[in-house]
Order: sequence, then C-alpha cells, then structure tokens
Amino acid sequence: MTMQTHIMTSTGRATAAGLAVSFSAVRLRPLIAVVVASAVLLGVTLGGVIVPADVHLVVLLVVVPALTAPADNTRTTVSMTALACLGVVAVDVDDGLPSSPILPIDFLGLLVVCVLVLVFRRLRDVDHRTLHAVRSVSETAQRALLPPLPCRVAGLEIATAYRSAAAHAHIGGDVYAAERVDRTVRMLIGDVRGNGLAAVDDAAAVIGAFREAAHRDVQLEHVALSLDASVRRRVDQAGQTDSNASERFITALVLEIPDDLDVVHVISCGHPDLMRSHGTDVDLLEVPQPAPPLGLGGDQAAYQVNTFGFEPEDTLLLHTDGLLETRDSAGVFYPALDRFALLAEDEPHHLIERLMSDLTVHAGGEVHDDVAMVAVRRRVAPSTASADEDGHHASPDPQTLPRDCDQVRQDRHLLRSNGRPGAVRALGKIRLKAGSWWSGLLGIDVLEGVRAEGSVDRFLRAVAFGQVTPT
Repeated sequence: MTMQTHIMTSTGRATAAGLAVSFSAVRLRPLIAVVVASAVLLGVTLGGVIVPADVHLVVLLVVVPALTAPADNTRTTVSMTALACLGVVAVDVDDGLPSSPILPIDFLGLLVVCVLVLVFRRLRDVDHRTLHAVRSVSETAQRALLPPLPCRVAGLEIATAYRSAAAHAHIGGDVYAAERVDRTVRMLIGDVRGNGLAAVDDAAAVIGAFREAAHRDVQLEHVALSLDASVRRRVDQAGQTDSNASERFITALVLEIPDDLDVVHVISCGHPDLMRSHGTDVDLLEVPQPAPPLGLGGDQAAYQVNTFGFEPEDTLLLHTDGLLETRDSAGVFYPALDRFALLAEDEPHHLIERLMSDLTVHAGGEVHDDVAMVAVRRRVAPSTASADEDGHHASPDPQTLPRDCDQVRQDRHLLRSNGRPGAVRALGKIRLKAGSWWSGLLGIDVLEGVRAEGSVDRFLRAVAFGQVTPT
C-alpha cells in the first residue's frame, strides 16, 4: 500500500534533503530523456551507415520521438523527430533506397509516433492540472480539519507528526489538538475506530467538540464528559442510517499542563499511555483506571484525573496505537519505548521526525495504520529578573509567537549565516561586530545575548520566550 506521510513540524534536514532530491530528479528527467534520444539517434544513424545495406536499422529511429515523451514541451519532440527524419534520409540514401517506397514508410512511422506522443502529452498535462487543483482543495480541507499545532505555547515546545493509512491523504482516524486556556494548555490526542478517510468525519467532529469544551468547561473531567456526550450524539444520529454505528468509538487522552506547576494532568479514555523522558530516564505514565473510550457512555466518576510530574526539560510523547502495533516482516512490534529512550534528548521536531522515519523502516516502508505523535517539552522558566511583583513569570501571548517552526528555523539560519555584513560564524557560536544590522533590526544586543546564553540556539530560544528583552 502506498503511504503518505504528513509531518506537521517544520521541515527537518532529512525531509528537506529528500524533497531536494525528488525535485532534482523531476527537473533532470526531461534532460535525461533528450540525452538518451540523441544517443539513440546518433547510434542508429551511424550503425545504419556502417552495416551492410541488407540490415535495415533505420526502423529503430521510431523510438527517438517516443523517448522524448517525458520532455516538458512540444518543441523538443518535434525537433528530435525532424533530426530522426534526417537520419532516415542519410541511412536510406547510403543504402541506395532514395526512390524506393521504404523511405516514405520510414518517414510516416516517425510522424505517427510523434503525433501520438504529442496527443498523449496533452492528455497528461490536462490530467496533471486537474490533479493539482484537486490536491490543492484537498490539502486546504485537510489543514482546516487538522491544523498544525503551535510550535510554542507559553513554556512548552510542541512538535507533531502524522501518517495516514490512506494514500495521498494527510488526515485519517487519528486526531490531536491544543488550546490555550487561561494559564494552562489543554491537549487532546485520540484514535477513531477505523482508519484512513472512512474515519475523517468522526475525527473532525471530536476536534471541534474539544475546542469548544476546552474553553467552556472549568474542570478537566467535564471536558472529557462533554467529548463523550458529543460522540454519543453522533453515534445516535448515525444509527438511523448505519446499522454498525453502535460500534463507533474514540480512544483519547485529555491533558492539562499548568504554567505555574511542574505537573501534567491526564484523563485516559482507553488510549495508550503517554511516555515521558526525565533526564536520562524514560517511563510510561500509566493510568491505573482508564475510563471507557468516548462514545461508550462513561459517567463523571469514570473520568479520573491522574497527575504526573512534568519538570523543565522533560519531554512527553503522546501517540496513537499505530506506533505500538506496527510490525516488521517477522511480526515483531515496534519497540516504541526503547526507541524513544534513544532519541529523547533530541529537540522535539527532530525526535518526531526520526521516530517516524524509524517506524517506516521497521515496517519495511508500509505502515498500514494511521499514526499520530505529539512531542511536548517544557522549557526552563524565565529568570527571576523577569518575574512580576507577585513572583509570577510573564507568559508570552501565544498569538504573538510563530505558529510554525519554519519561521524559527529561518531566523536561526539567518543569524548563523555569514553572508551579511558584520556576521561571522566561529566554533558553533556567532560574534557580531558592534552596530551590526541584527542589533539594529531586533533592538537587542546580540553579541552579549549569545555570550550570556552560550549558543545561538539558546539565545534564539530566550528571545522567543521573552527571556531577552529588546533594548
């Protein structure tokens, strides 16, 4: 089965390299076609002149216009066909056939192939334009149903990855969402029964229900109750036309991460436990009594809030069962916890990308279930110098922070580059001359900031989280 991976983090180095290779291959394909067609034309023409006249190689020249099919324009095919006609004349004259019916037959063969190539290329171009339009509409709808999570919210750094079981789809039966509510971040990760496009309807509905309940309900257990009620309403409505509607349910984790407490509150609705890295330790945050999946009618008592430690520099990995149930050719399940332990110290976007790549390799390139992953890392709180009179740290407004990691990475690239006046790179750090354009642009003493933070990455992170104040 062909799989389509949708990585909603910023494009990593491996992904960017793969895209660059694919783009180069697409651009080189027409050139390679012309080179091969030219080689065939030259070889057949020279061979036809050299071999005896009773060996009529010139008929092979009909492949010349056919080989130009991958070319981008009509001019290439017509030009190569004209050159092939000259080759036919040269060989037939050398063979003493200028007045025989063989010469016009050879011409006709070339012209027929040329016309067929042009007709099929026209049909191909129409299909490509239609496919491009359909994909544009599809991708817009998919982004509306499952938009990327913010790269940073308050003191959290978030990265996501998604792989749909349906070919060419960026969404399936797995869902995730995050909402900023007062001084907390509420998150959802869920798995709709079924996979691929058949589960998209329920997936979109539960995301919408979560966004509404996250802001309306004060207590986390009430959010879970609202989600269950929403799913049950949909099941009841679907039961009027679908006899199997009673079997529809959604496993989910509902989380709440406060700004001022180093904890995470979790309600499990029959969903796989999340993983946590703490220093060099990695463990499962096991919920002792999970509630029934959404849609199966759990009561308020079933939705118990479980609290776990979540300290600065800890990383949480939320995932769906596709990560755990993927097998290799020998039937061995993917060792998710062990691989997470090896990669836990990576930045969240690198962690997610490498896990998804490793999962694909483990499955031999064919993952037959939807897979969603969300990595959340709590960053070190700002220094006490930035605290207010009550000792509370100011949290950046999430709307003012970039919602896509691409912007952060572009800033990092610009800051590291040595192509602008006043900037040089040295031993993984940077030093900027006094009065450099970066200081004027950002209103920040970049040189002193990098010296204080010790690296470009930490300095940029401090700027993003408000730990460095523009002068």
